[in-house]
Amino acid sequence: METLGRMTMGMAHDFNNLLGGILGHVELWRHEGHQSSEEHLDTIEQAARDGAELIGKIQRYIRQEARSTFEHIDLTALVSECISFTKPYWFNEPRRQGIDIDVQSTLGELPSIEGSAPELRDVFVNLILNAVYALNAGGSISFSGHSEAGSVYVLVTDTGTGMSSEVQKHVFEPLYSTKGERGTGMGLAVAAGIMREHGGAISVSSALGKGTTFTLSFPIQANIEETKPDPVPTSKTAESRSVLVVDDEEMVLNVISRLLSIRGHNVTKASSGQEALTYFDKSSFDIVITDQGMPEMSGRELAFQIRKEQPDLPIILLTGDTDLSVDSQTINQVMTKPFRIDAVEAAIVALT
Repeated sequence: METLGRMTMGMAHDFNNLLGGILGHVELWRHEGHQSSEEHLDTIEQAARDGAELIGKIQRYIRQEARSTFEHIDLTALVSECISFTKPYWFNEPRRQGIDIDVQSTLGELPSIEGSAPELRDVFVNLILNAVYALNAGGSISFSGHSEAGSVYVLVTDTGTGMSSEVQKHVFEPLYSTKGERGTGMGLAVAAGIMREHGGAISVSSALGKGTTFTLSFPIQANIEETKPDPVPTSKTAESRSVLVVDDEEMVLNVISRLLSIRGHNVTKASSGQEALTYFDKSSFDIVITDQGMPEMSGRELAFQIRKEQPDLPIILLTGDTDLSVDSQTINQVMTKPFRIDAVEAAIVALT
């Protein structure tokens, strides 16, 4: 129970970081207008995907599943993403209070490592936020790095208030915090756990009034082959299809429907399985896209009812459950949330 409690607090801490970053970039977007809209959209999208990966981590923990294989990581690029993501924390909010904080990276070209990008982003975001907390009068945060003896080292240094030797002894312990009610004591504990999972380590060197340096070491994997992510399916120039979209979450229903309409499809919306069935009396559809987790009638139950009358109608099931098993005779394709609309479009083309 204690382990689960610590994990829950750690996950809540990470989600709050992601949500804070998303809201911060929305605020920046409103302030800066269209001049940097792509940058903010990219950052918000990445944060959302990291949130989805965090949910996957919880699901794997509950099912006691092993993680999937690590991917090829460019630490220099990843750190740059983290600096951009945390800008609302180290630039905008401090500026409102008359505090100047400068964040710089001189990492340059480093050997590649293997790891989980969302988890490593979590580590660096936590380190940046801890440094910002220590810079209550302003100062700087810098990233530097080098490689030697089969390892890559990244140093995160701030010119803040520093830590006593006693604090340094406990700083990576779960629930240990010097921030009072503002802290959970999980950020650095989570970071240390992630570094261990990556075969690396994290250490701290600090002195009161002289700032702090965290040193992260990563093993260099021999003969790393760069693994490129699977390309996002690109939709063919498909003919307009009549699509029935079913989801009890209004926001999800509207987003999917609008995006498919923009692509030229004739979309009918239903907010429940029962409502969806009523449309078959007066309309015909080329394909049905339905959520699984709906009250009263699930997506699978809806598909079963549709199959009684139209056994050949293609049905796509949307689900947040990565372990959902379905009858291939009832469901043509399962898509795990979150997904790109390009992938949905590609499925429509393939199934119709």
